[in-house]
This record gives sequence, C-alpha cells and structure tokens, in this order.
Amino acid sequence: MRVFLTGGTGYVGSAVLDSLVRGGHHVDALVRNSEGAARVQARGGHPVLGDIVQSASWRDAAAAADGAVHAAVEYSPRQVAVDAGAIDGLLSLPEKRGRFLIYTSGIWVLGPAPDPIDETAPVNAIEIVSWRPAHEQRVLGAAASGVRAIVVRPGIVYGGARGIVGDLLKDAANSLVRIVGTGENHWPLIYERDLGDLYARLVNTPTADGIYHATDGGAETVNEIVTALADHAPTQPSIRHMPLAEARKKMGPYAEALALDQIVRSPRARALGWTPTLHSVAGNAARLFEEWRRGKAA
Repeated sequence: MRVFLTGGTGYVGSAVLDSLVRGGHHVDALVRNSEGAARVQARGGHPVLGDIVQSASWRDAAAAADGAVHAAVEYSPRQVAVDAGAIDGLLSLPEKRGRFLIYTSGIWVLGPAPDPIDETAPVNAIEIVSWRPAHEQRVLGAAASGVRAIVVRPGIVYGGARGIVGDLLKDAANSLVRIVGTGENHWPLIYERDLGDLYARLVNTPTADGIYHATDGGAETVNEIVTALADHAPTQPSIRHMPLAEARKKMGPYAEALALDQIVRSPRARALGWTPTLHSVAGNAARLFEEWRRGKAA
C-alpha cells in the first residue's frame, strides 16, 4: 500500500515510518530539507520535499497515495494554524476509493482521569491542547464524504532519546530530576515501537475508523517512574518536587500537562489484535537508559 506521511522525522512519525516500512508499504514522507530527506531514506522511506503549510508542494504525492497519516507537529506560536492548514490540504484531496486519513492527537484532550477511561469518554481538554478536539472532529467529519477517518490519541511516548520520558532520562543522567506537583499522578504511556505498530494495524484494517487510544495499559505514577530511573542512573540523582503554581510560572500551560492525573485504556485498539510489547517504564528502566544512550549518540 502507498501511504503519505507528515512528520516522518519526528518522534511519533519516525515510529510510524519504521512500522509501515517493516510491513512492506511504500511510504512517501514529507520533509523540509535534504537532511530530513536523508533520514527518511535511511529508514526505507521516500522523501517528498515540501512545506506542510503549502499543500501545493505535497498535494500530488498525497493524492497518489491510498491514504495519509498526519503525525507532524510544530512547537511554535503557529502550531494551531500549521495543524489546521495540514488538515485543510489533506481533506481537499480528490476522492479515492478506500482512502484513509489518520490524525494524531493525544490523551491530554481527555483532561483529568483518576479513574480508568476509554475511547467513549468525552473530551475535557486542558489548556495546552484546547484546540485539538475541534481538529479531531474535522477529521472524523470526513467520514461523511467516504474517507476512512481515524483519530489516534497516543499516551506519553517513551523509547529512544526523545520525548517527555527521554527528558527524564537525560535529567537522571545529569543528577537532577524535577517533578511537577506531588508526583502521585498517573501517566498513560506507550512504547514508540508499539505505537508505530498500532498505526500500521490501522492502515491494514479496512474496517478501522473513529477514535483509538494508544496506551500500554499500565498505571504508573510519576514518582514510581522517576524512582526506577534514578536507581539505574550513572549516579544517584537529586529528586525535587516543584509546586504546580511555581511550575506554571516557569513552563506555562505545559506544567499542567505534566501534573495531569490520567488512567487511560485502549479497548478499541486491542480489539484489532494490537498488543503492546512493553507495559512499564519503571520495569524497563535499564533497557530505556540503554536506548537513550544509543539515541543520544545517533
């Protein structure tokens, strides 16, 4: 199958690219420059040079594909506009039998969830992702025009040197870890390779549509995660708790996300036969440190 992918050099997008290539798919991945093109080629993808906000630069490649995966994210003041522009371009593609569109959202749109929730839960987005539910609905609305529309809400991704857990690994290696809030909040988590495999399963399942959570089924607290990482750090790090109010002054609305208490399940994804291979950050601390070191070196 031919798949058009945005964000193919990003954290989530790289995992998606790897999984699709392993599955024998032809992946056209949008990149901004020759450096990104080289990275995509090294992973077995086919780079498409262009700008995500200028759909004319990638429209032909996307139109030729059987479907698209939108995994790109821009962390800048224009984040919302860039995401909306990408959706505009993907929804304007000509009709094609069986065409699918997979949109990457996240579990923070669910808000606080101290008790387990699944894909049927209403959204209650925190400030930093307050715009995402509207974008989810735009994509899901494409089903009315015959598109197989899918929204994936990954948990906090771990593995390698990037992401929130990657930052914790870096901090532990540097002997100082700061926790926002009490640390008794739960983080829904997902290993990067397992996340990529869910996207591949969604691509390969003609009946898959709607919302899918991507979490490993665990319910680890931040304190449990940090304690395990500290036990495997080169030297015992200092662990400090930062009150949420103080963290908000330094980090803005991102602090609320780090302190969010959520237990999120993924029954719809599991009903497809998807089974995560890892179920714990704390239980795989030694492995994750090794992956972090390799990723940092790369």
